[in-house]
Amino acid sequence: MRLHIGSDHAGLELKAILIDHLRKSGHEVTDHGPHEYDALDDYPVFCIPAAEATAQDPQSLGIVLGGSGNGEQMAANKVEGIRAALVWSVEIAKLAREHNNANVISLGGRMHTPEVCKELIDAFIATPFTNDERHVRRIKLISKYETKGSL
Repeated sequence: MRLHIGSDHAGLELKAILIDHLRKSGHEVTDHGPHEYDALDDYPVFCIPAAEATAQDPQSLGIVLGGSGNGEQMAANKVEGIRAALVWSVEIAKLAREHNNANVISLGGRMHTPEVCKELIDAFIATPFTNDERHVRRIKLISKYETKGSL
């Protein structure tokens, strides 16, 4: 699986741990930064490019990280075609993929241990979209609003 990852200073250490885990699991990971610690960096600078790369490559998935994951999810969701889910449990990771065909997972590095984050990402990657008609219909409504501004 091709993966795009971005964070901020609060997710920097976790990002390195996750990249190592994902590469050892056979995934191709593109790191959109940051590459060094800067307590004043801005997560949109790194999370939006990770989301853009994910949107441009529909066969890929994205990962955005921060202290809580909230702002990172919001930034990623501003990119057309992105459905970023803030994930805090394996069940939510699976539901985000099964029901929403989420293509970006957002995690709070200060909310979970690295081991839990690995489990959440692994579940997200491994879970396919169900393609159930009701979910497809709902995603189309979101996409229509995103591009046309109306339902």
